[in-house]
Amino acid sequence: METRANHLWVGAVTLVLLAALAAFIVWIAQLGQGAQEEYDIFYSQSVSGLANGSQVTFAGVPVGQVTEIALAKGNPEFVRVRIEVKDDVPILVGTQATIQATFTGVSTILLDGARKDHPPITCQTTACPEGRPVIPPGRGGFGEIVANAPLLLERLSTLTEQLNVILGPENQEQLAGILRNSNRLTGGLADATPELTQNLKEFRNTMTEFNQTLDAVERLALTTDGLINKEGEPLTRELRATLKSANSALASLAATLEDTRPAARQLRSSTLPNAEATLEDLRATSRALRSITEKLESEGAGALVGGKSLPDYKPE
Repeated sequence: METRANHLWVGAVTLVLLAALAAFIVWIAQLGQGAQEEYDIFYSQSVSGLANGSQVTFAGVPVGQVTEIALAKGNPEFVRVRIEVKDDVPILVGTQATIQATFTGVSTILLDGARKDHPPITCQTTACPEGRPVIPPGRGGFGEIVANAPLLLERLSTLTEQLNVILGPENQEQLAGILRNSNRLTGGLADATPELTQNLKEFRNTMTEFNQTLDAVERLALTTDGLINKEGEPLTRELRATLKSANSALASLAATLEDTRPAARQLRSSTLPNAEATLEDLRATSRALRSITEKLESEGAGALVGGKSLPDYKPE
């Protein structure tokens, strides 16, 4: 009986020592990892490839691991992934968690997007629906391609159908004609290349001559400007003297017209009426002379000496 009791004590002490050793090993491991913080990430996409213990990296540097994967409470459309990262990692507002999937099926979580001077993500700066600060999810890389795979396949199918229609038998002849026309056009351009080169050379020479002409016009303008500046003042003085002489002549003409105004008034009031009466008398005399002349021509000179002659008497 005593021997059996000793064995029980030995077994109990061994189990206690083993448990203490395990606890010590865990404590040492945690001590090596340092203090850590827990965060939740809610994904609306598939998280296949993630598992407990999957690696969490920050800008490619390992900083933690996945500790729990479960459906979100009250909303099964989201998957809650709880991660554990070192407390010295700058999980700031703006940080996103992206699932990096690979063709081998193993996925990791990539944290990036932190901005300097932003506050850290805590329950005071973000929501904590399940007791942990929430890091917003990000979509990119292979995960983005996988998430959009149905849409990409649909568009690829539509594109394939459109290509089949375009490359159908009824359009092949038209495409062949377009290619033939393109070949002819290319050949024509190749044949016309020497002429185009010559035209470009002539155009270049024309532009050179035009620039030289512009330079000559500019020099002529400068010369004309200098001539005007040198000879302009004497010409201005002569023009002023000519204008002064013309003003004097106009003043003399005005004075002369002023002096002739009384004579013009007298001529208009007395001389012209008398001259008009004299002309009227002359017209009357002319009419009388014309009458005498006509009488001489018709009746002879006797008409002026006596009266009319009696007709010859003829006895019965």
